Amino acid sequence: MEKINFFVLALVLVSFASCKQETSTPNEKQETTGPYANSEKTVKQLKEERMAKGYQIFDYVDEETKDTVLMQQYFIAFLKSGQNRTQSKKVADSLQALHLEHLGRMYKLGYADISGPFGDDGTIRGITVYNTPTLAMADSLANMDPMVQAGRLEIEMHPWWAAKGYGLR
Repeated sequence: MEKINFFVLALVLVSFASCKQETSTPNEKQETTGPYANSEKTVKQLKEERMAKGYQIFDYVDEETKDTVLMQQYFIAFLKSGQNRTQSKKVADSLQALHLEHLGRMYKLGYADISGPFGDDGTIRGITVYNTPTLAMADSLANMDPMVQAGRLEIEMHPWWAAKGYGLR
């Protein structure tokens, strides 16, 4: 099996939206710490905005800090080895370039928050976390990937919940 150029694909795209941490009076006070510190929106405002666009959202109260954390449903696309991995090196390299272009476009348009390959040579080649209101939309965007269309990769999509505004560490 040809190895994916991990140096190029290691383009890890992290951009979880920032928003303001809700307090007991969510519209009065802006937080100076926490995941929502740099936002001008309250958790309540962000929640209403996201729900109006069709996103699945719920509140979680952190028992330690008593802060309200906004949880949002995302969709993880597992990019798995496809049935057609017999392309020439030239074709595979071209598909890889188009694949990276597609992932970059998804990120720039705000549909994907993070993408990257796995560090082994297993069946699951990498992941993309889609920030879309529905599974159907995430699946459609993932299947637009030229590597998927060529049969070199296949998509396995799963809903996933994460706290809005928290980054990776």
